Amino acid sequence: MTTSHTEIQSNWTWQDRLGAVAVRCAFRRMRYAVTPGLYAVNDPGADSLVFVSANYKLSFDHLRCSLTGISGWILVLDTKGINVWCAAGKGTFGTEEPVRRVDAVNLKDVVTHRQLIVPQLGAPGLAAHDVAKQCRFHIVYGPVRACDIARFLEAGLKADPAMRRVQFPLRDRLAVVPVEMIGSVGKAAALAGLFGVLAIHRSGTWSWQGLYPEGVTAAGLVFLAYLFVSVIVPAGLPWLPGRAFSLKGACAGLLGWALLWATGLYGRASELMAWCMLFMVMGSFMGLNFTGASTYTSLSGVKKETRLAVPMMAVGLLLSLGLWIRACGIL
Repeated sequence: MTTSHTEIQSNWTWQDRLGAVAVRCAFRRMRYAVTPGLYAVNDPGADSLVFVSANYKLSFDHLRCSLTGISGWILVLDTKGINVWCAAGKGTFGTEEPVRRVDAVNLKDVVTHRQLIVPQLGAPGLAAHDVAKQCRFHIVYGPVRACDIARFLEAGLKADPAMRRVQFPLRDRLAVVPVEMIGSVGKAAALAGLFGVLAIHRSGTWSWQGLYPEGVTAAGLVFLAYLFVSVIVPAGLPWLPGRAFSLKGACAGLLGWALLWATGLYGRASELMAWCMLFMVMGSFMGLNFTGASTYTSLSGVKKETRLAVPMMAVGLLLSLGLWIRACGIL
């Protein structure tokens, strides 16, 4: 069996950086992938370590960047363009794929050792003993973050508690804001249009004169609320009340409504209640969406929360619409 690999550089090019920004903004998000196979970084030899990666390009790029000054092999699995953590949950970063890939690249003839360094976030999808049994390569779990690989190697393939801890600091939370916002912008625009059109009747009749300021103000307020909760939910995640992300989001929406109430823009009870319900629903929706971006959630927990939160959000949205229709004098 022939062995082939691809030579790559550890440093990022401007195209890599531009691609990272674009995918953070949801551009080609599901197609940002590299070809599965074996890659060589910094002229590795037969005794160089083998690092396992998903074929999501951002995961792959962060790994190779962490190998600056280090000779190594990168074994890229076919995870369908999904990152390590998500792929482990979905089963594409599982036991069978590394066994298949080791055989496909004929890895036993490339290196003299029998070790695969797997990112810790891939552990839920792997049965290490089965991998060793089927392909004779022993799994060593590396640190959570690729940036800790150099220290991991210096410690003799030992990870200290800090390397094992899954953290989600403010910088990481804010990094997912653009993709979540862009993914929901269509829904926000539809709500803004609906509330804006209904607001035209606040002047007492349907007319173009009611478009401004009534319609524009209402539509703009919906969009401002969407921007507000999209940022406040991830930024305030550790401090927002509750454990469920949907509840944290609802609290963020309630905070936005309190700011609206303080402006005195809307004074009647039906108007304020309509906006209160809408802000909380929007916040809850963004919070629930955010579960897919956090390593603090589990698949079973997300499913359970979704079953409870989605019907409540639907009821809240209907109540908000009903109250707004009444406040606009339509019924």
